[in-house]
Amino acid sequence: MTILMAIESSCDETACAVVKDGCEILSSIVSSQINVHTLYGGVVPEVASRIHVENISTVVCEALQQAKVTMADIDAIAYTQGPGLIGSLHVGVQAAKAIAWAYHKPLVPVNHMTGHIYANRFVTELQWPLMALVISGGHTELVWMENDWDFKVIGTTRDDAIGEAYDKVARVLGLGYPGGPKIDKIAKEGKPHYTLPTPKTASPYDFSFSGLKTAVLQMIQREEKKGETVNVADAAYCFQETALQSMVKKTMAAVDEYRPAMLVLAGGVAANSRLRVLMEEAMKEYPEVKLVIPPLSCCTDNAAMIGAAGYVAYKHGLFGGFDAAADPALLMPGEE
Repeated sequence: MTILMAIESSCDETACAVVKDGCEILSSIVSSQINVHTLYGGVVPEVASRIHVENISTVVCEALQQAKVTMADIDAIAYTQGPGLIGSLHVGVQAAKAIAWAYHKPLVPVNHMTGHIYANRFVTELQWPLMALVISGGHTELVWMENDWDFKVIGTTRDDAIGEAYDKVARVLGLGYPGGPKIDKIAKEGKPHYTLPTPKTASPYDFSFSGLKTAVLQMIQREEKKGETVNVADAAYCFQETALQSMVKKTMAAVDEYRPAMLVLAGGVAANSRLRVLMEEAMKEYPEVKLVIPPLSCCTDNAAMIGAAGYVAYKHGLFGGFDAAADPALLMPGEE
């Protein structure tokens, strides 16, 4: 039995969890800052880091209490080293180092995106080879894993990540922040009234959403020039269908070529209800491939997922020293 304490502070959630054997959550505490950042229409890095400082000690203590363990029971401290906001990351990294130094525990630095992938271990045992669609506010990637802890990014975004595009389009449509849930909700009331160009990239597995975001703005401007009022629900529907259909199509092309045993969704945008429906429909063409869609609690940033990935890193002997710093542009293991 291996018990890890995990700390996550890459953006605007201060989180700590205690995880046993990488697949059992003994506790998971998340302190969200969303109400604060909603006032500004997005995450303000300096504000986020200051709130992390205020919350980190509390979430660590609550995680231990909820898990009914003491530091004597903890085998190692896993923490998010990157990618993310440098100020936010720094708070979590320093907290992990302080705890590890005080209690003589080994440190396990974890890449935030590997955490999203391994969050699926809380749903089922992962099967190899595996394809992961990692989608969040800062990342849109197709990751091929032939074996455990073996990462190869076969596709990535060439501009905006899907979550970032949702936020920007929501702002243009006057829906506010965060854009993902708001567009997902209002798009259910929309109809196929407008048309937008399908994003195109040179590589079959790469993504692009910047042009789509611009196309939404241009569509609104055209309607206004005609004296028409833009139907926000229809515009949200059009944007979401165009973006998600493009993403699903590329994912299915990768599944068709690589033939994984399992396809997993990972990251905050995996919580999108329309994406879940589209993915389930598309995967009916590949009954031999198991589709894993994590529960909503495992999609958004949390420390339990860092504990899941940290457990695998721990078993591989991938420890970090006290000289390791937060890295806002940290690449996934094996990524160049």
